[in-house]
Amino acid sequence: MNDIDLKHLRRCVDLAKAALDAGDEPFGSILVSGEGEVLFEDHNHVAGGDLTQHPEFAIARWAANNMTADERAAATVYTSGEHCPMCSAAHGWVGLGCIVYASSTSQLTSWLGELGVTPSRVRALPIESVVEGIAVDGPVPELAEEVRQLHRSFHSR
Repeated sequence: MNDIDLKHLRRCVDLAKAALDAGDEPFGSILVSGEGEVLFEDHNHVAGGDLTQHPEFAIARWAANNMTADERAAATVYTSGEHCPMCSAAHGWVGLGCIVYASSTSQLTSWLGELGVTPSRVRALPIESVVEGIAVDGPVPELAEEVRQLHRSFHSR
């Protein structure tokens, strides 16, 4: 984890805050090329009822339509929270490279349990349980605590 990774993760947390401000679950993600260029960014859009509108899934779709296989493999996805199984699978199917996250699936599961949130019907799995041989890095304790507070704010509404 270096200063560039932390800068990109900070942007993801900012996008998660934007999602929260828009009344949505606080998740944000960006796609960065192998050359370091931010190519795509998004935040959650599940408040309308389509629970597949995760930013990581949108990144996978965008990458499949706009990048070569080699460009996808060299890219990095940064995200405020570790991918869910749906997003992990999409990431794997389109052949994106490394995933760097601020907070982990196990952290989120614990936080939601503490808040009394009913568990999802979809099993919470780490990325490596869904995609073989994927490079991942995270969590980052100081950013994870910020993400925790965003989830606390969302679920206390």
